[in-house]
Amino acid sequence: MSSHTVLEAQSVDDCIIDQKWDKYTKEDHAIWGTLFERQQKTLKGRVAQEYLDGLEALGIGPEGVPNFERMNARLRKITGWEVVSVPGLIPSRPFFQMLANRQFPAGTFIRSREQLDYLEEPDIFHDVFGHVPLLTNHAYADYMNEYGRLGLQAMERKAVKFLARLNWYTIEFGLIRKPEGVRIYGAGIVSSFGEAKYVAGDPSAHELAFDLERVLRTGYYIDDFQATYFVIERFEDLFDLLKAHDMMALVDAIRDKPTLTPFEILAEDEVIRRGSGEYWRQFPKTKTKLK
Repeated sequence: MSSHTVLEAQSVDDCIIDQKWDKYTKEDHAIWGTLFERQQKTLKGRVAQEYLDGLEALGIGPEGVPNFERMNARLRKITGWEVVSVPGLIPSRPFFQMLANRQFPAGTFIRSREQLDYLEEPDIFHDVFGHVPLLTNHAYADYMNEYGRLGLQAMERKAVKFLARLNWYTIEFGLIRKPEGVRIYGAGIVSSFGEAKYVAGDPSAHELAFDLERVLRTGYYIDDFQATYFVIERFEDLFDLLKAHDMMALVDAIRDKPTLTPFEILAEDEVIRRGSGEYWRQFPKTKTKLK
């Protein structure tokens, strides 16, 4: 099941397909197992316990590609979420609508062995191994639900880029501070062999305390390891921040302010770790078109 597509459909119903789990080949299941075992070793001692608890609660393991029907029977009982199959990337409106309805869209194709280390588009390993386990955590699940609702508002206010930054620095590349140290929770790190090793062992990146306005104003690039990661204290804080702010009013207040870069530390930033910058030192010259 290596093929996928980018949909232009605008409705949720047009995006949802059958997973066709029985069509996965032995090689597909073997690739899942290889990816799973490798990431487990890479993430050991570096990933949030809530994520590991979610893997166990949903029965996600190295045996093969998860069956959404079986997985959803567990997930619905825990937080009311379910995973729905989509053929690839979907437009913003149905994506936000799904999240607002506690549905997480996941692609069904899995990468080839030649793509183990890098894949341009998210596959089932990124979507399920990376994103789904934390949907068992009630605070995080509520945050994702609220994010979807706000995304629909952002579309009407032409403010999706600000929600995309929030997604990037939390859902995809977020870190959380625990008594035992800073831990990984973002799916883009969890599911990436290279980025997980970079976060765990390379001192190049800055780690800054999460600040909502700072995150909404900070641009990002999608083609390399990050120069800055934002660190939350608790998953409850994410949901509380969204509920405590009039997000669209905040977006209107910062809409015309200049985009901040992830390459510099501001005087008002709370610095958890000042990165060495060795890995990304040339990025400000090459990655000038930040999203």
